[in-house]
Amino acid sequence: MKQYLDLMKHIRDEGVKKEDRTGTGTVSVFGYQMRFDLEDSFPLLTTKKVNLDSIIHELLWFISGDTNISYLVKNGVNIWNDWPYQSYLKQTHQEKDYPMHSKEWKDKMKEFIEQIKNDDNFAKVYGDLGPVYGKQWRDFEGVDQLNQVIEDIKSSPDSRRLIVSAWNPKDIPVMVKSGLPPCHTLFQFYVSEGRLSCQLYQRSADVFLGVPYNIASYAILTRMIAQATGLKPGEFIHTLGDAHLYNNHLEQVEEQLSRVPFPCPKLSINKDKDTIFNFSISDFELIDYQAHPHIPAPIAV
Repeated sequence: MKQYLDLMKHIRDEGVKKEDRTGTGTVSVFGYQMRFDLEDSFPLLTTKKVNLDSIIHELLWFISGDTNISYLVKNGVNIWNDWPYQSYLKQTHQEKDYPMHSKEWKDKMKEFIEQIKNDDNFAKVYGDLGPVYGKQWRDFEGVDQLNQVIEDIKSSPDSRRLIVSAWNPKDIPVMVKSGLPPCHTLFQFYVSEGRLSCQLYQRSADVFLGVPYNIASYAILTRMIAQATGLKPGEFIHTLGDAHLYNNHLEQVEEQLSRVPFPCPKLSINKDKDTIFNFSISDFELIDYQAHPHIPAPIAV
C-alpha cells in the first residue's frame, strides 16, 4: 500500500489549506489517481489495522439496497452512526445539550445506537440515511443499476457504458438532511483479455479515515462481479477529486507514515456463488493479514 502512503505525503507536502462544511479545516489537493492490481493480492492497509468485517457488511448493505443503519449496528458496524445521530439531536432539539465529541455526546450516542438496535419504530424514524448509495445502486428512478451493469458486462463486455452512478441531483437535498451526499459518486467497469477492471470517481475523499475503506470495498465489489460474470479480476483504479486530510488527523498521519508496511494479504471468496446478491459475511476469508495497531481519529460530521 505504498501508493496510499505516497498520497498522504503528497497532500501533507503539496496540499493547500481549505475550510470545509464541518468547520474542522483540511489540507487538500484536487485530482489524484491510484491503481491496484487485484489478481495476486488484496489492497488492505497494513500500516494500521482495518476491520474488514465492517467493510464487507457495509458493501453487502449497499448491494441489498438498504439505507437504514439498523442492519449495520446490529452487526457491530458503527462507521455510519455519526450522521443519523447528529441529525437526531437536531430534530429533537438536543444539539446544544450535547456538544460534538464531548463525553456527554458520546454517552448519548451509545443510548441512540441501543435504541436503533432494539426499537424498530425508532430505527425507522431516526436510523435512515435517506436515498444514499444502496437506493441509487438498486433503484435510481426505477432502474436497478447494479443488476443492469452485471447483465451488460455479460452481454456487451466491450461497452463503454458499464457505469453505476450514486449521484442523483434530485435526491441530494434529501440525503443532506440525515447524512451526506455520496462521496464515491460513480464507478465504471472495463473488460480486457478476460479481466474485469473498475474505476471509481470519488468527489470527496477523507484520506486518513475513509479512503482505506473505499479501496478495500471496491476491490471486493470488483472481485464479486468478476466472479459473477465469469471473468478474472483486473485493476481497481481510484480517482479522487478533493483528496484531503482533516486538521485533527495530522498527528495520526505522521504516526502512520512512520510505520513500515507489511506485505498485502490475500482475500478468498466463496467460488460457489455465481451472483453478487446472495453473499454473506461467511463467504469471505482474509489470509495472511499482518498490520500495525489501529490509530483512532474523530470523524468530521
